Amino acid sequence: MADPRALFDLTGRVACVTGASSGLGRRAASTLAAAGARVVGVARRREALEEWQAETGEGAAIVAADVADRDGIARLGATIAGHFGPPDIVVHAAGINTREAASDVTPEGWDVTLGLNLTAPFFLSQALVPAMKEKGWGRIVNFASLQTFRAFPGGIAYGASKAGVAQMTRAMAEAWSPHGITANAIGPGFFPTELTHAVFSDEERARANAAQTCMGRNGKMEDMDGPLLFLASEASGYVTGQILMVDGGFTAK
Repeated sequence: MADPRALFDLTGRVACVTGASSGLGRRAASTLAAAGARVVGVARRREALEEWQAETGEGAAIVAADVADRDGIARLGATIAGHFGPPDIVVHAAGINTREAASDVTPEGWDVTLGLNLTAPFFLSQALVPAMKEKGWGRIVNFASLQTFRAFPGGIAYGASKAGVAQMTRAMAEAWSPHGITANAIGPGFFPTELTHAVFSDEERARANAAQTCMGRNGKMEDMDGPLLFLASEASGYVTGQILMVDGGFTAK
């Protein structure tokens, strides 16, 4: 029997992570690099990307770009591939949550939310998939949410986008898995990131959220490492079209 640890080894793989400047995206980029992949971090904030690159060292590259710029997707894909070659793994961690009541949502705000959370992951994947098909191997990891399955106050645009991510993930699997490309999604619970600053800055609210999980606590950044590495590696070779909730059992209660 081969060493099972080799299933999680990403040596020789190339990964692209959007939203790599902060939060779960940055953590994902660092995790993949630590597992041996050469990683291209993509985000709008160059300075924050440069900090991550300096921390990570050799095998890390950055692209400062807006993944929601639909007209620039082809150029972005080429720029990403220009560092280490076409990615084998793409992790779509970039996202936005404006937290607006349904009556306050504007057409512009709706478009921004769906554009970054749903449209960008599809079209960037579409641009990168041909090279994965040529290799016969690829991993697409989308980011779902608690709001993929639950309705939260002030979350109608965000929730709609994340519910869409679930169906997009299944449809990606149907379209591309015959070519050796798996498509799955991670659904984080409450983790301390920029997107959830308002939640964690309110200690009472943070405690209430923790109490709703089966484990009685909110997420720690390291809780994401194993699930992400599983979905990005050979270990998940027969897993596709799934949403893996990393939420301490929040959605189980």
